[in-house]
Amino acid sequence: MVIKMEAISYKLEVFEGPMDLLLHLISKHKLDIYDIPIFELVEQYTSYVRQMENADMEVASEFLEMAARLVYIKTVSLLPSYEEAEELKKELSGELLEYRDCKIMAQKLAEQAKGFDFFAHAPEDITPDMTYRRLHEPDELVGAYINAAGKKLRRLPPPIEAFAEIVTRKIVSVSSKISHIIDRLKKVRKQKLYDFILESETRSDMIAAFLAVLEMAKDSKIRVNGEGDNAQIELL
Repeated sequence: MVIKMEAISYKLEVFEGPMDLLLHLISKHKLDIYDIPIFELVEQYTSYVRQMENADMEVASEFLEMAARLVYIKTVSLLPSYEEAEELKKELSGELLEYRDCKIMAQKLAEQAKGFDFFAHAPEDITPDMTYRRLHEPDELVGAYINAAGKKLRRLPPPIEAFAEIVTRKIVSVSSKISHIIDRLKKVRKQKLYDFILESETRSDMIAAFLAVLEMAKDSKIRVNGEGDNAQIELL
């Protein structure tokens, strides 16, 4: 019973913010901060947040926002084009390194300041001048707004509609394309290869047609004569 209580106390350690928690998880599980294994980090982070909620601890919105950000990076990592995921991982690594360095410097300054908790004279009340005097060009303001808004939006999970095209995209099988080509060749035994490629409506359809021709040629079901746009296929 004592061992269980100690484990819970350790896992539910209070952190200053999500960056502090991420650094703890990276250090604890010996992860590479320069090349973060996002799948493992997401699992560890979300598990800790769930434990905080189950223990009736108040979970700040910044912890939930970071959870959404990590899930989004994991999601785009699963897509065929993962360049955005790599950029987001580099951005997160940079922020973690910057936070880590600031934390180290703050600790060093705190150690140096020990014993200097007094003033040479009483503090004076100073009223700061809050007037903003810098002048900005309209283009500069628009650029600053776009950069700030864009960075914020990248940390949020995409809407469900963003995945509609990926989920509903039709996948054409090679076997179905072979059947289609054979049916066509039974009517006209010799036809241009280019016609089958040209009639393809999608990239998947075009690739399936090309692979179907290669498969049929390998199995000696068709003969390919000529080259380029004049290449013809004949049913054997």
